[in-house]
Amino acid sequence: LYSQKCHHYRAEAIKLEDRATRNCRHAKQREYGIQQHPHCNHSICNPGGMERVMLNKIAWLVREMHWPVMIVTTDQKERAPFYPLPDGVRTVDLGINYSDDNGKHPLAKIAGYLHRRQLHRKRLTALLMREQADVVVSLYPSESSFIPSIKDGSRKVLELHYCKYFRWQYGRSGLLGWIDRWRTKQDERIVRRFDRFVILTHEDHTYWGHLPNIAVIPNAALHTGLPRAVKDSKRVIAVGRLDYQKGFDRLVKAWALVQRSGQYADWQLDIFGQGEWHDGLEAMIVADGLQETAHIHRPTTRIMEEYAASEMLVMSSHYEGFPMVMIEAMACGLPAVSFDYKCGPKDIIADGKNGLIVPEGDIEALARAMIRLMDDGDLRKRMSVEARKVVDTYSEKKIMEAWTELFRSLAAL
Repeated sequence: LYSQKCHHYRAEAIKLEDRATRNCRHAKQREYGIQQHPHCNHSICNPGGMERVMLNKIAWLVREMHWPVMIVTTDQKERAPFYPLPDGVRTVDLGINYSDDNGKHPLAKIAGYLHRRQLHRKRLTALLMREQADVVVSLYPSESSFIPSIKDGSRKVLELHYCKYFRWQYGRSGLLGWIDRWRTKQDERIVRRFDRFVILTHEDHTYWGHLPNIAVIPNAALHTGLPRAVKDSKRVIAVGRLDYQKGFDRLVKAWALVQRSGQYADWQLDIFGQGEWHDGLEAMIVADGLQETAHIHRPTTRIMEEYAASEMLVMSSHYEGFPMVMIEAMACGLPAVSFDYKCGPKDIIADGKNGLIVPEGDIEALARAMIRLMDDGDLRKRMSVEARKVVDTYSEKKIMEAWTELFRSLAAL
């Protein structure tokens, strides 16, 4: 059982197979080196990178391992999944609805969160006791504070899709800023309570230190099989939720610098995403006179085709865990231009070979990096060839074998 919230607070729990059924099959399973059948999930309603990671895991486990899946959400609210689920996947929504408190006064937000977390613990405990999961995986941060205390007999795994200091990146002040710093300090205590703590990058590993339960398992890069749809398309693409984390305001500012010279009016910047910053970003585009060259589009399930019709990916994020957008675009042959945010770029981009990394927050440097690639078609082609090699470094087979081995080792304890 993978359980996971469908908004900001996500968790997943992996249920191997029903205990009674599993026990009678162990002898045959050991013959094939398989002692558990983990169920995996992805978030259901959002079109983000984490959701695609979960979908890819499910598809592989259903296709290669024939393992069933159960998804548990807290904030689904009967919304349809953005990505289709494989046949036979069970879904359960706990009806916690953390997102209902968004936008409230800080004290009301804190009170609401504490109440909903108590309800969350009660309902998830009842579910896990009933389902008798062998391994429970929490996607930070909501369940992480109480899942290790649920005595359902399962092994507990914490999977963090952000870097250690993700809360600090918002730069909040006052009470919320103090809470961000306090919770980051508490994270160091919380992660030690899990049987395994999984992070996505070696860079993030340096921030957490050598914890006895830590493991690095990146996201997988998939072979797309797509040729570049349009050569010399003169199109820059960016993908992600329209919010503070993705920093698209910084990208629009950099694009304004690119267009200021008047030499790149035949290039287009296409941003794919949705979120609370949509209107503000549109206003920036209008204020800078970029309506002819910069456009915001709704998310699409055919994003690979959009990558294949572009020349480069630009990432202006304040932080990531392991940017799925980056490895997806590079798998399609796009060089990546990125700020040096925490975490991911240094793990994925070989600067000057398959992309360009510029100092975090240096908008002028981001503009110069885009111009460097826009001016040099041969460089883009060389980097495109190198970018596709990301599928060898982060092959699906290699990554999923690491996950299945982790599940098996825990089930054998």
